[in-house]
Amino acid sequence: MSEHHEHGAVGHIVPIKMLVGVCAILLFLTFVTVWVAKFDFETVNIGEANILIAMGVATVKATLVCLIFMHLKWDRPFVSFIFLASVLFVLLFITFSLMDTHANQPALVPGNSPVIQQKLDALEASEQAHAAAGHAPAHDDAGH
Repeated sequence: MSEHHEHGAVGHIVPIKMLVGVCAILLFLTFVTVWVAKFDFETVNIGEANILIAMGVATVKATLVCLIFMHLKWDRPFVSFIFLASVLFVLLFITFSLMDTHANQPALVPGNSPVIQQKLDALEASEQAHAAAGHAPAHDDAGH
């Protein structure tokens, strides 16, 4: 007896309760991300905690989406392997790019761009010329 498969048939149907549960978890994790973004971790001397927690929550959310909504949980293991390998290659390429950026950091020109620096110098020279001519400065010491 041969198996008959309809074209266009879905391979796996996810129960509505599971979809609603995962949606609720994703919404809760979104609120956690927003709360973490507003929380000041400098008071406990862990300034980098915001980004670390946010990236951890984002990783959990992406894993849930991939497993449930992309059906990787029920698909062949080879598909999951290909997906994870592609993610690892992207991370590898980003790591190499960041290493190159760090290596070239000393070659970057410090300070303002030349155009902005010229405008700042011209502004400073015009303020000095006005001060030398006896005009009052355009602003006081408080920056008003």
